[in-house]
Amino acid sequence: MPSAPRVWLATLGCAKNQVDSEKLLGRLSAAGFGVALAAGEAEVVMVNTCAFVEAARRESVDAILELAREKPAGARLVVLGCLAQRYQEELVAALPEADAVVPIERYGDLVDRLAALTGWEPTGPHAEPPDILDEVRRPTPSTPYAYLKVAEGCDKPCSFCAIPQFRGPQRSRRPTEVRAEAAELASAGVKELVLVAQDLTGYGRDLGTPGDLVDLLGFLGDVPGLRRLRLLYLHPREVSERLVQVMTSAPLVAPYFDLSLQHSSGRLLRAMRRPGDGDSHLGLIERIRAAAPTAALRSSFIVGFPGETEDEVSGLADFLETAGLDWAGFFPYSPEEGTIAKDLAGRVPAAEAAERIRVLSALQERITAERSAAQVGREVEVLVDLVEDGTPVGRSHREAPEIDGMVVLDRGREGEWLRARITGSYGSDTVAEVLA
Repeated sequence: MPSAPRVWLATLGCAKNQVDSEKLLGRLSAAGFGVALAAGEAEVVMVNTCAFVEAARRESVDAILELAREKPAGARLVVLGCLAQRYQEELVAALPEADAVVPIERYGDLVDRLAALTGWEPTGPHAEPPDILDEVRRPTPSTPYAYLKVAEGCDKPCSFCAIPQFRGPQRSRRPTEVRAEAAELASAGVKELVLVAQDLTGYGRDLGTPGDLVDLLGFLGDVPGLRRLRLLYLHPREVSERLVQVMTSAPLVAPYFDLSLQHSSGRLLRAMRRPGDGDSHLGLIERIRAAAPTAALRSSFIVGFPGETEDEVSGLADFLETAGLDWAGFFPYSPEEGTIAKDLAGRVPAAEAAERIRVLSALQERITAERSAAQVGREVEVLVDLVEDGTPVGRSHREAPEIDGMVVLDRGREGEWLRARITGSYGSDTVAEVLA
């Protein structure tokens, strides 16, 4: 009997895509496929693509073409993810290098598709639920943190965003299913779970039963072995006083607020079909800091939205100075097919948007460095993510995985949970000594 084909999967885009990739690998492993450690060792090379904005689409196509050149002779190339979902027919026509293009809605057929491509008969069950959200199998985590997707899709009417077109409407998982996956990850050694969704604060409203994100946090609060819950992507309109209270008082929940503010100009936010303005954003930030002065705040902003003026960019800079966010990201507006904003007048030239981002990013880098320096002398709980060249590196409640700064420790082992005192800072990173 021939040996099982080995698969290798490259993942582009956000943490939600990463969760999908892990669940796909779990599904393929259960069917008997092997998992390669590198693309050069695989019989099937897969790419989980991103299609959120034009830059992400270009990166995805470049990755597909690069893997087509580098994969072993005879290996199959399979395109997955958002790009496959949004542009399946176009990819089939434009990329003869790909042996299969499998959209998200056809993930239930992936095992059979790979079996047909390789001529190998799976040894495990392969009648799978079509919605990858319902998959429970994942490989053993390689880090002491893991992302946990609690919902898929979005119902928000943002004028710039095409996600509802290819990810569909909001679909929340049952709380019991979320807890079961959380318990499984914790039993495998995960100390921190990062809850993600396209619309995390909208969790539960589509289930037809009482219960929302706050109730879910309470339901996860006593999972054995779990030390921290972190939330990513909070819609400011739905950050209620009740949510603020649980995020700043519940022992397990990190006081880390990833607020999707997008801009400070009320005029632009109305055109984006987003809530608020700079004053209301500042009011929300003040309420959070009143509840927990050491809470960490992150946000993301679109720069170069149609009609954005220099005065509005200056207003955003003033907002950043006043808000004193710990972390922030800036992204150029991308005109997306099928969105309302695509046809708005007042397109900002790409070079001008890039210059505005450069100025705003430099401003925020200074603010972030100041916020990090203000941590000196404080005691924090740190989860050691890894030991790099003999140096333990971890994160406190202030730092989300992969996107924020790090805490450099004087001692510790991967996966340890340590009490430490911040003794210095370098830009976005801090240095700490472990307390006995």
